Amino acid sequence: MAFTGKATYDGGASLPELAEDVSDVIGIVSPYETALLDHLGDPRKPASSTVHEWLEDGLLPNEDAVDEQSFSPSATGATQFGVANASYFRAGDQVRAAGSLEVMLVAGTAGSDLQVVRGYGGTTPEALSDGQALLILGNAALEGAERSDSRSTMRTRKRNYTQIFTSSVEVSGSQRAAQTIGVRDELDYQMQERLRELLRDLENCVINGVAPAATPEGGQAVRRTMNGILSMVTSNVFEPGVDGFQQGDGVGGTVLTESVLNAAMRAVWQNSAGQLDTILVGGERKREINRFVGDQRGFLPTDTSYKDVISAYESDFGVCRVVMSRWMPSDAVLFLDSSRISVMPLKGRSFHFKRLASTGDSDVGQVIGEYTLELMNESAHGMIKGLTAS
Repeated sequence: MAFTGKATYDGGASLPELAEDVSDVIGIVSPYETALLDHLGDPRKPASSTVHEWLEDGLLPNEDAVDEQSFSPSATGATQFGVANASYFRAGDQVRAAGSLEVMLVAGTAGSDLQVVRGYGGTTPEALSDGQALLILGNAALEGAERSDSRSTMRTRKRNYTQIFTSSVEVSGSQRAAQTIGVRDELDYQMQERLRELLRDLENCVINGVAPAATPEGGQAVRRTMNGILSMVTSNVFEPGVDGFQQGDGVGGTVLTESVLNAAMRAVWQNSAGQLDTILVGGERKREINRFVGDQRGFLPTDTSYKDVISAYESDFGVCRVVMSRWMPSDAVLFLDSSRISVMPLKGRSFHFKRLASTGDSDVGQVIGEYTLELMNESAHGMIKGLTAS
């Protein structure tokens, strides 16, 4: 080859004899993490129908409330008063009102009223108030007595619906034949990209999804969508400063503090036998949790890194891993028992690529999957809402 004396900078990048210097690594900046799905893991079994159902049961309740509009000053002597659910009580039950040391013995019921013996066992009668909680300590049967009337609970059937996630892929024959930088097979690359998007959307719907109010099972003109966790948790929903959530807890305002977090976890513990093991938050609330111990951190002179992160929160009411998801609303925090949650595909319909007939010089197909959320015993989970920035 003849000597030309040229340097690479003489002609710039347009010189035909210069090879392109393009990295084989393709950078993706769009967020596609699925922190919650990764935490929950694969389901034990798939769904077998587009309407997925499961059964739930509970024990007979041992707590009720006084339902009496007013009590006279001599209410300490009242031996009959209204309750919210008289059917919860049996003759022989020992009952104690919340905040009281007095024990009452149930003599019987009359309609919606409870008939009791006040100051049972020498305890001191105390005044009752409307709405005051009543705890059934236990029942005492008479020796040799006939059996009492049997009582049982009814199993309830809960349901959710499968949702179809799909995204189309089309690559021309020329594109597949041409040599491309960083990609061995354009069709395979596009499938992987669409799969990432669908996994991202699946986690988003698992958290925020809502089923149609009418015809939730879907139809020719109705798209079938699943209910997400936020829409299914209804029993333990707390809002700081609202509905007495702050009573006895030192909870006030609408900022996520350790007092607010503990009050919610304690309420869930009181209402169910679930084992909370997950706190699901967005980025803003995660920073607030990290600040719980900010003033108590200690560092040695040899420490060269500053850590400001809490990955697990341990309290009397559960040891919880703190999971941060981009798709959590900024004003909410979820408390979950992950053993009662399953994100499952319809049988044979987990994410896969389905080739379709092409009408021209291209390869066509779609990435498709059909999934639903099973949230057992929604009262075993909880949610704080209405939070504002600290």
